[in-house]
Amino acid sequence: MKYDYLIVGSGLFGSVFAREAKKKGKKCLVVEKRDHVGGNVYCEEIHGIQVHKYGAHIFHTSDREIWQYVNQFAEFNNYVNSPIARYKQELYNLPFNMNTFNKMWGVTTPKEAQDVIMEQIAGLHIVRPANLEEQALSLVGRDVYEKLIKGYTEKQWGRECRELPAFIIRRLPLRFTYDNNYFNDRYQGIPVGGYTRLIERLLEGVEVRLKTDYLRHREELDGLAERVVYTGMIDQFYGYSMGVLEYRSLRFETEELKMENYQGNAVVNYTEKEVPYTRIIEHKHFEFGKQPTTIISREYPSEWKKGDEPYYPINDERNDDIYERYKKRADEDGRVIFGGRLGSYRYYDMDKVIAEALKVCRKEL
Repeated sequence: MKYDYLIVGSGLFGSVFAREAKKKGKKCLVVEKRDHVGGNVYCEEIHGIQVHKYGAHIFHTSDREIWQYVNQFAEFNNYVNSPIARYKQELYNLPFNMNTFNKMWGVTTPKEAQDVIMEQIAGLHIVRPANLEEQALSLVGRDVYEKLIKGYTEKQWGRECRELPAFIIRRLPLRFTYDNNYFNDRYQGIPVGGYTRLIERLLEGVEVRLKTDYLRHREELDGLAERVVYTGMIDQFYGYSMGVLEYRSLRFETEELKMENYQGNAVVNYTEKEVPYTRIIEHKHFEFGKQPTTIISREYPSEWKKGDEPYYPINDERNDDIYERYKKRADEDGRVIFGGRLGSYRYYDMDKVIAEALKVCRKEL
């Protein structure tokens, strides 16, 4: 056989595995069905702006080893994620913090904010939350729920909050400080020049074939390598033979505007249900851009069906049971390594994908 590893998919998991295998003297072939590398972290440069084509990606981690690892391949800027929530004509800081509570109720101290929230919760008399709505109300009270959670969540899931299970919102972090940093992680930023450069550095010296659909050319490609690393959907790999795993999907409307600054922030969430999209991304603000033009993307959640891009696994009891059956079969087969969010049927932050890839590499190599 010509290669030690056939790697299906050039996202973070596949690219990290290819990098580490090459370092160990292994010969790898990466096949990618799209016309570019990078999977969903791919950035396209338009007028000097790095456009996150498949949704906003902000790198954050508290794992020093992972931070040092990615900094081998890219310089990171000091971007801090501080999204804004827009409810009608009102703007609120996220995550829920003292700036949010001051805007909503005029309170200025943590105790005043806590008193308002506890009074609202007590008045609802919810003892055992039966659905997501009751769970959220019992955590944050009516005002925060109605303005900042209800509409956004119903758009995100395509269901009324009363129809969603309570476990989806196990907790809602309330910060009683004036801190708009969305993440608590020690390290945070965006690669200077976008994520595509990082992926290209990871894949230096590795053979990559773009516009190559593994499942269409499976027999031919399988004959080229001893082992397969597969980062696509595990149920599709097995022909959906044990059931179809469910996802939520997204679609994007991207538009160039002849102005320097459209919304003043990289991420603005639209929390009222009447606005059909969940958020608008203004890409230039991820890199503090000063270009005379700007590019925005409106993000619309949607039901997933076969052929759509899968984004968010629906990890309920039914789907997790189906996944476990596929995983058991994969473990028995032995030749194929499944990884990434689609291969593992888990939503991973980027640092967790890289950590999982390195863990698999240590075991395999």
